[in-house]
Amino acid sequence: MSVSSPSSFTKYLKVPFWAQILAGLVLGVLLGWLARSQDISWLVTTLEKVGDTFIGLLKLAVAPLVFFAILVSITNLRKVNNAARLASRTLLWFMITSLIAVAIGLVIGLVTNPGSGTGLTPADGGKPEHTGSWIDFLTGIVPTDVITPFTELNVLQIVFMAAVAGIAALQLGEKAQPILNLSESVLELLQKALWWVIRLAPLGTVGLIGKAIATYGWDLIGKYATFTADIYVGCALVMFVVYPTLLATVAKASPLQFFKGAWPAIQLAFVSRSSVGTMPLTQKVTERLGVPKEYASFAVPFGATTKMDGCAAIYPAIAAIFVAQIFDIQLGVGDYLLIAFVSVVGSAATAGLTGATVMLTLTLSTLGLPMEGVGLLLAIDPILDMMRTATNVAGQVVAPLIVSAREGILDRDKFNSVASAPVDVEEPQAAVPVAA
Repeated sequence: MSVSSPSSFTKYLKVPFWAQILAGLVLGVLLGWLARSQDISWLVTTLEKVGDTFIGLLKLAVAPLVFFAILVSITNLRKVNNAARLASRTLLWFMITSLIAVAIGLVIGLVTNPGSGTGLTPADGGKPEHTGSWIDFLTGIVPTDVITPFTELNVLQIVFMAAVAGIAALQLGEKAQPILNLSESVLELLQKALWWVIRLAPLGTVGLIGKAIATYGWDLIGKYATFTADIYVGCALVMFVVYPTLLATVAKASPLQFFKGAWPAIQLAFVSRSSVGTMPLTQKVTERLGVPKEYASFAVPFGATTKMDGCAAIYPAIAAIFVAQIFDIQLGVGDYLLIAFVSVVGSAATAGLTGATVMLTLTLSTLGLPMEGVGLLLAIDPILDMMRTATNVAGQVVAPLIVSAREGILDRDKFNSVASAPVDVEEPQAAVPVAA
């Protein structure tokens, strides 16, 4: 009679990661409600510190993670056949899904009139500290020095520097190989460390959800009920209708298998509200769904900084209609076309970080709407950002799947068997292959 080893027994008793997240969500709601209803200030402070610490740990790795991920992903394209074709097709599907998402957002906003009956007035708004315009967006891509983008976490500038470094490394060829080897090692180290942070997500969930409930309660959600419902419904339509339809018709792939494989990344994105912070897990589930590692190592980091169907398409479309109605400004067909244009071209401004204020201010400034409208939405933003980010990450997995399927490089056997090996019980794999 054999006796199970302690490690086997531990694995048997281990609670699945999704269940840990769900437990954290429920506990956070309960603690937040308790703190607010009983006015327990120390509990509010504790929840806030726990949540802020988790987000802080995620952000700590963002700058170097983005730099090395983009640098290595560009150089790894040399290992992929038809690299230019894959890159252009990836960008094309990013644009197609963004257009579909912004169209859904506009239809929902026009049908529901989210700014009507809220009781809010222009006086309730306030100009944001930081705004976005096309001039700021275009001139802000190029940094003035190499240090500030990392200290101020300007992801767009970090992406620019990484892209330049990656292209330069490709031009240098073998001379750049030592730098590439070092970059790949640093990237693996960062992802290993960030994986430890990701494992803290259930605890972070307690703090983040608890803080939101304790700070805002349900009254705030009630005042923004239509707007909040619009964002969640719009994101749900994209995530659970548009993406599955594209997978079934274009990629000839099972939507159910997609959700089985991608769900760990989607749920972490919902909690962390950071596409970049979720990127290591996003890449892992993308590879496990059958997308070749060499291609995934390019498509996922690229998507984590530019592919934002939730934050850069659905949200600004509905928010622009909301702000226009509060300020009694009529929008025309030309304005709606401008919203679609901004959503597709300006999505990199969201930078994959928590929140989408820059994208919203960019949209409002393009339409000539008052910037005070941003102040109307800041309070409700954390609650909206969870669903937006989950949608972003789902799209960041869908696009590479579609491209891989259409190009005939998707591992169908791997895709169809993804449910047999849950992500949460495996050790994280290297994000990129080490050069031979």
